Amino acid sequence: MNSHDHPSAYGYQPPGGQEPTRPWQPVHEDTLQSWELPIERKTFIFTLKENPRGRFLRITELRQPRSAAIIVPASGLKDFQKLLADMVKAESELPAKPEAMR
Repeated sequence: MNSHDHPSAYGYQPPGGQEPTRPWQPVHEDTLQSWELPIERKTFIFTLKENPRGRFLRITELRQPRSAAIIVPASGLKDFQKLLADMVKAESELPAKPEAMR
């Protein structure tokens, strides 16, 4: 049995068995803090936000023509901070990489 053989949860099944798509509904978010961090040719925006589901950190890398973002729930921020500190420490302990041959 295929998934299109089941009746639709909405009581309607269009021809071809495709379920109707629900339009994306935006969720209201309050910005609590925001910082912009330019590094070399990139810009990162760190935004602490809150919505009905809770608080979270959105890290956005601005680039053209699009941007990319990750979201860290507030419950994971301490672990994220520790991991980032461990990465900074590991990078500083590695020997310097020789410049590429030209």
